[in-house]
Amino acid sequence: MRRTLIASALLLSTAAPLFAEDAPTAAPASTATAKAAPAKPAGVKPAGAGPASESAKTLYAIGLVMSQNLGPLKLTASELTSLQEGLTDGVLGRTPKVDLATYGPKLQEFAKTRLGAAAAGEKKAGAAFLTREAAQPGAVKQPAGFVYKEVKAGTGAVPKATDKVKVHYRGTLTDGTVFDSSIERAEPVTFALNGVIPCWTQGLQLMREGGKARLVCPSELAYGDEGRPPKIKGGATLVFDVELLSIEK
Repeated sequence: MRRTLIASALLLSTAAPLFAEDAPTAAPASTATAKAAPAKPAGVKPAGAGPASESAKTLYAIGLVMSQNLGPLKLTASELTSLQEGLTDGVLGRTPKVDLATYGPKLQEFAKTRLGAAAAGEKKAGAAFLTREAAQPGAVKQPAGFVYKEVKAGTGAVPKATDKVKVHYRGTLTDGTVFDSSIERAEPVTFALNGVIPCWTQGLQLMREGGKARLVCPSELAYGDEGRPPKIKGGATLVFDVELLSIEK
């Protein structure tokens, strides 16, 4: 679960400040009062320089991967400093400055609160998009909250929630950005219909084999407040163009 990953990352990761390139700088001194900058000691990298060795680059990449989990929390620079301090103390075996037994259980609630706040804007924009999509010719807003539009009528059987289906699909954000596509991979996907997001489970049961449809899925029927960073933000409304190729036996 994404919240579990984020909670773990809060204990086990660090992020951008280790290699910060956006730290605020002092205003430049006037020509009359500027003093020559002191010479840098030999071997010291200039500010903002990337990691030099292969080992350092690999460690930097680990930080980038961890940042994808931490990003949705919208941590401030000072909060990242605290996170880095905890990481450093833990890895180096120093005496902890807080009791983990006391603060460990608070991680889930911290993540839930931050994710909810970050997702609010996405949900608002998604709701407006959903309303526009529901007004399109042939589109129907279903009782569950997603919008279904038949693009091509199928002639085969209708799947049940317990069936396995083979599909082609393209998933996009509301701005049209493609985040996943079996069509581009030229590889249909087979899965249990009750093992995917609710929008798919319910939407594909409105289709027949050979049919094509467009599903517009609000976040509560997709990936919720957690999203699937970095491609899918928390609270994001998603669009799927789906072709039901067959019901697998």
